[in-house]
Amino acid sequence: MQTFVNVFLGFFIFEFVGAAPITDTIIYDSEFYNIPFGELPHAFAFDENKQSDEVETEIGTELPSVIQESYSSAPSTEETEDEASTPKLIDGSSAQGSGVLGPQTQDDLPTCLLCTCLGTTVYCDDRELDAVPPLPKKTTYFYSRYNRIRKISRNDFANLNHLKRIDLTANFISEIHKDAFRRLPQLQELVLRDNRIRQLPELPSTLTFIDVSKNRLGRRGIPNEAFKNLDELQHLYITDNNLDHIPLPLPESLQALHLQNNNIQEMHEDTFCKMRDFTYVRRALEDIRLDGNPINLSKTPYAYMCLPRLPVGNLI
Repeated sequence: MQTFVNVFLGFFIFEFVGAAPITDTIIYDSEFYNIPFGELPHAFAFDENKQSDEVETEIGTELPSVIQESYSSAPSTEETEDEASTPKLIDGSSAQGSGVLGPQTQDDLPTCLLCTCLGTTVYCDDRELDAVPPLPKKTTYFYSRYNRIRKISRNDFANLNHLKRIDLTANFISEIHKDAFRRLPQLQELVLRDNRIRQLPELPSTLTFIDVSKNRLGRRGIPNEAFKNLDELQHLYITDNNLDHIPLPLPESLQALHLQNNNIQEMHEDTFCKMRDFTYVRRALEDIRLDGNPINLSKTPYAYMCLPRLPVGNLI
C-alpha cells in the first residue's frame, strides 16, 4: 500500500511541474538588452546606409586599384605578339634621304613605293626607270631588270656597305663610271648582261660572280689584268661580246668560264696551264665554254694538260 502511494505522489508531482508555466525572465549577458534599438550607442548601432557605403567604397575603389596595379605591372602580351608578327619595313636611311619607305626618287616618290622592298632586298624590275633610284642604306640585294637605265654614275651605289648583289639585266647601259662598284666592300655578284657596255669599270676584289654577257666589249672593253686580283671569283660569263682574246690572267679560284659566241681565234699553251711546270693541276676550273668561236682547239693540246676537263668548242 505504501509503495502504491509513493508512485501515485511521484506521478502527480511530475504532471504538476510539467504543466506549470515558466515565469522567470531569461537574462542575457548584456547590459543593453532592454534598451530600444534607436537608443543604442552609436558604436553598437547597425547603420544600413553606412554599411552599404563601405561596401561600395571597398569594391569600387580598393579592388580596382589592385587590378590596375596588376595590369600595369604585367606585360601586354597581345601587343607584343602583334609587333612580332608584323613584317619590318626596310630602313630608309641613306645619304639621299630617309623614311620608312626609303629615300625620295627623282619622281618625288619613295623608292619602296616606286619599287618593292622586302627585308633588305629591293626589286625595281620593269618600272621604266631611266636611272638607278636612291637605295636605302641597308640594301643587300638590288634588282633593276628590264628598265631604261643608260648610265651608272659614280654615286649611284655610294655608301651601300651591305650591298652583295646588283642585277641590271636588260637595260640600255652604255656608260659606267670607273668607281661605280669599286667602293662596295661586300659586293659578291654583278650581273650586267644584255646591255650596251663598251668598257668594264674597276671591279672590287670581293666578287665571286660576274656576268657581262651580250654587251659590246669588243677587243678593248676589258682592261689588262682586269680579273687578276679577284681571288674569290668563281664564275665569269662574257658570252656574245665580240671578244678576240681570252682575258688573262685568270684567278686560281675560277670554276666556270663562258666565252661562247665571240671572235676568239687562238689560244696559247699557258692560257690555263704553266708551260714549265708539268705537275701543275688546275683543279677548280672545270667548265670552259668556247663554242661559237672561230678557234680550233685541237691545235693546242698542251694548253689543257692541267685541266680536269677539256673545254667545249670546235676540235676541227
